[in-house]
Amino acid sequence: MREKRQFSADIQSLDEITRFVGGKLDECKTERRNRVKAVLAVEEAAGSLISHGDNSDGAGKITVVFKAEFGNVSIELKADGKEYSLADNMASTSLLNDENNGDDIQESLRNIILKSLTADIRYTHKNGVNYIRMTVIRSPRTFLYRTLGAMVLAIVCGILFTAFVPAEINENLNNMLLIPIKTMYMNALKMIVAPVVFFSIISCIVQFSDLSALGRIGGKIIGMYLFTTFIAVAMGVGAFYLLKPGDAALAESLVQDASAITSKTMEVSLKDTIVGIVPSDIINPFLKANMLQLIFMAVICGVATGLLGKYSDMLTDLFSACNDLFLKVTTMIIKVMPIAIFCSIMSMIMTPGIETIVLALEMVGTFILGLFMMMAFYCILIVVMGRINPVPFVRKYAPYMLQVFSMASSNASIPINMEACEKKIGISKRIFSLALPLGATLNMDGTCVYLGVFALALAKTYGVHITEGAMLSMLISIVVLSMGAPGIPGSGLICLSVLLTQIGVPVEAIGLVMGIDSLCGMFRTMSNCLGDVAVSTIVAKSEGELDMEIYNNANMA
Repeated sequence: MREKRQFSADIQSLDEITRFVGGKLDECKTERRNRVKAVLAVEEAAGSLISHGDNSDGAGKITVVFKAEFGNVSIELKADGKEYSLADNMASTSLLNDENNGDDIQESLRNIILKSLTADIRYTHKNGVNYIRMTVIRSPRTFLYRTLGAMVLAIVCGILFTAFVPAEINENLNNMLLIPIKTMYMNALKMIVAPVVFFSIISCIVQFSDLSALGRIGGKIIGMYLFTTFIAVAMGVGAFYLLKPGDAALAESLVQDASAITSKTMEVSLKDTIVGIVPSDIINPFLKANMLQLIFMAVICGVATGLLGKYSDMLTDLFSACNDLFLKVTTMIIKVMPIAIFCSIMSMIMTPGIETIVLALEMVGTFILGLFMMMAFYCILIVVMGRINPVPFVRKYAPYMLQVFSMASSNASIPINMEACEKKIGISKRIFSLALPLGATLNMDGTCVYLGVFALALAKTYGVHITEGAMLSMLISIVVLSMGAPGIPGSGLICLSVLLTQIGVPVEAIGLVMGIDSLCGMFRTMSNCLGDVAVSTIVAKSEGELDMEIYNNANMA
């Protein structure tokens, strides 16, 4: 909705302006509280423009432009007049100046009220006209709508380009524009992940004055993650035997460049995983974004900071400031995510082709079924172990699920999940700032389902019989691989190649999965992050650190 209306630039017109805005808000079915705030903000902004306007001949006009889209309400007011500083008058200290006369105090009060009522306000002066633009209502789903729009537009453009544009042009577009933008964005996320994890864990640990409480909470978190990991493996295997995907005809669609992926083998063992937790220096964990090593370093530094004595407060403030800094940088990066999503999904459709995705649809469907079974199990855990209603949890975290789905990276999703835990679900910071970084490394439930379904389906496709002993060995390997896999895009494909080699399936079988792994990675990330937040909620409830007022507040959904 967009509507423009002109009024006389005098005080008597304020009632007409507020009635116009109020009527538009009623048409948008705005909540009464937001309606009152918006009307008051417009009244103060209009009064500010009128008081500085040029209305000497009585013909001055004030223009009001009302915009409402995707739950956001923005209003622009403009009028002829002399330039003035709206920002300077928003400081309440101006009221304390004894030299202020009555008009100055009224103007200061007006601008203080205006600032308090609006989420965003900008003032500009151009060619003798004053402009005030404000966002009086900001929808929490704005980013969701932009993300969804980017995904739909990317799918449409990808299909159209594949169908009507020459392959050579598509290849150049993909290589010269889409892939570079996607790569730059993912590099930016990878750049920020290590410091976010490191400083968030330290900031969490220094809040614990009682180290026994830290051990108790950490033990609960790790125990829950291990439990859900075993359940996820069972869900993956169960989904396979329920639908039994796999057909020898699929092997004919193997691509020749499968070796480019499968050559990157990962020698993973339980012993190597445990030994690798302790780094040999303090630089490489940051350079390689090794989550287990970063978590180990952060725990050691956090505990040492609390035992340091006179420097503890200073270091605590420093670590807290660094944590806020890197979270702010991450927020800035996330704002441009719809652009990266568009490039990523369009590239995914143009590169492997629709045919490859259709050929593997049976396996993907089984995989998605396993994920939904796992998600339903999280809700059961919230009821049984958390003893709370899972409906508010699902309703509030659902918008974030689409965001992390598009990112395809558990590590990069940490800041988004932190925001959901704190602002929407009501989890204490000292719980989620420990649970989420740990979950991004240890809790790869979506990856477990993925490995179980695709390993068994590809074994069936290539006629490889899985004995009971081989099955047990495969299940243990899935647990170890999921815990050792980095939470970045593409890691699941490498883990799958290792697992296929172990159970005797030709590594070339990975070619069946290459074209759709990006899509599978998005689903894996969504399940992984949902599990992290669900465990955080359950642990917070058991520790009495879940704000039930926030959790049950429908207005914060």
